[in-house]
Formats: sequence, C-alpha cells, structure tokens
Amino acid sequence: MKRILLFCTFLLLGLFALALAANAQQNGELDRVLSRMDATADAFKTTQADFVWDQYQRVVDEHDQQKGTVYFRRNAKGTEMAADIKEPDKKYVLFSEGKVQMYQPSIEQVTQYSAGKNREAFESFLVLGFGGRGHDLVRQFGVKYLGTEMVDGIKTAKLELTPKQPKVASMFSRILLWIDPARGVSVQQQFFEPSGDYRLAKYMNIKMNERLPDSAFKLKTTSKTKIVSPQG
Repeated sequence: MKRILLFCTFLLLGLFALALAANAQQNGELDRVLSRMDATADAFKTTQADFVWDQYQRVVDEHDQQKGTVYFRRNAKGTEMAADIKEPDKKYVLFSEGKVQMYQPSIEQVTQYSAGKNREAFESFLVLGFGGRGHDLVRQFGVKYLGTEMVDGIKTAKLELTPKQPKVASMFSRILLWIDPARGVSVQQQFFEPSGDYRLAKYMNIKMNERLPDSAFKLKTTSKTKIVSPQG
C-alpha cells in the first residue's frame, strides 16, 4: 500500500510539474506575441486591408456577409478608420475625431453618432489587432494563448480575450484574435455576443505604413445627401 501511495504521489507531482512547464511555455509564447504587437504599435502609421465581415444571427441561423476595404491611420488627433463596403450594398463608414458616420448612397443619407465619453474605449476596440499595443490588452481582458493555427496559409498565434469590465462583457462575452507573428497584426477576429450571435472578420492583402490618400477618409456625399443623428 505504501508503495502504491508513493507511486501515486510521484505521479501527481510529475503531472503537476508538466502542467507548470506547459503553462510557463504558454505564458512565454503569449509574451512574445504581445511584445511583437507592441513593436508594431510603436511603428504604426497606417494600415490598409481587404476584408470579409460575416455577421451571424443565431435566432434565425443566418449569415450576413459584407466585403470591401478598410483603412486605418494615426495622427495628432487620434486614430481614424474608414471602411469602403462594396458588397452586397455600397456603404461608407468613417470614424474620425470621436464621431462615427455611415453613408448609404442608395438612399443619400449619412447617419452619424458621437462616441462621446466612450471615445477612448471605442478607439481601443478599433485598433484591436491593428496598431493597438499587445500588453495593453491585459489591462482590459483576461488574455489566453491558444496555440497556433493556420489562417489562409499564415501560421498565426491564436489569442482568446475575456473582457474584465462588465459593460464590455455585456456586449462581447469573448473575443478571438488570430495574430500574424511576423507583422504583429490580426488576420482574423471573432467577436462573440452573450446572445450567441458573432461577427467573424477576415483581413487579406494587408499593407502597413504606406501613404494613404486623404480622400480615403472622406465620405463621397452629394448635394442631395441628408444627415441624421439618432438620439440614444
């Protein structure tokens, strides 16, 4: 009996040591990924990428896909983002100086919202995986390294983010990022809502720190365009 107990004790200690070693290795890999994202953030000026956004609604079991090109740039006023949505319906989305605007040419309307006091939080989500610092994530999320995964021929580091703030957790129960370790940017993102809905975003043809035209950050409105600002 004593030999059996001794064997079990050594077995448990061995398993515990293996678990500690695996955890240390995961923490080391996570720190390397976050440090690479930090370096990318320090040098970040602009990013341009083609995208496919897939919004899934669990209740009706439907997918709504949008395709286009997204632009990011950082200047003295903060971070700007513009999305030129080309399919299935033409739309332009612009975030600049704390204001979100969506232009729908088909109805000649711009719908605009103010980020207000939530501007900083909005910008942090905006640059999640695109110019945001890696180690800043651990202040806002529980960050877990899930190993590597191939995405469109790229061996990515997969991270799971769990929001620490209840307000954020009420919007997103968890977030997955697939980071290209060579460039320190995300090539895929998935945002899960408590309802079971999610948005999967894939980014291709990523170009970093190339000069972007100012026109990319301007809505192509006409004299007929009306502007509405919903309240609430």
